[in-house]
Amino acid sequence: MTAGTDAPARGAGPSVPAQRTWVGPTAAERLRILRETRVVAIVGASDKPSRASYFVATYLLSSARYRVYFVNPVADSILGHPAYASLADLPETPDLVDVFRRHDDLPGVLEDAVAVGAKTIWLQLGSWHEQVAADAEAAGLTVVMDRCVKIEHARFHGGLRLAGFDTGVISSRRQVLA
Repeated sequence: MTAGTDAPARGAGPSVPAQRTWVGPTAAERLRILRETRVVAIVGASDKPSRASYFVATYLLSSARYRVYFVNPVADSILGHPAYASLADLPETPDLVDVFRRHDDLPGVLEDAVAVGAKTIWLQLGSWHEQVAADAEAAGLTVVMDRCVKIEHARFHGGLRLAGFDTGVISSRRQVLA
């Protein structure tokens, strides 16, 4: 990325700017977002098991209490659930819009999220768009960028150590698995 822009520089990743100025929510604020969320829409959800959105979807469906909707205009269903063509087609308003789309598509996703009344737009790992963050906050949305909903949820709910991550939490209490 070139300094001060969101355009990729030669050799740079597609969505990681050279200089980041936007500051995201703290860990406590991200926990609050996840606790207050009831409905999640995954925009760019895939029915391919090799895609990150598929991993996130399987985790959210099995490990979280959220109602999860999939937005993909070319899929009929994902993980046995209907796929919707757009956020506007969902049967209820999502609290959190989890975005798995290309950098250039992010402004349009934000526009759709604002139009349906979403509270939070969450851009996945590697996804960073300073202008989208500024526009979202100006529209009253909470923004999280370059973080994974699955990882954050697992981190706050004790699941990361099961996957081999060092969470930094030292406890003699054994986790009870449901």
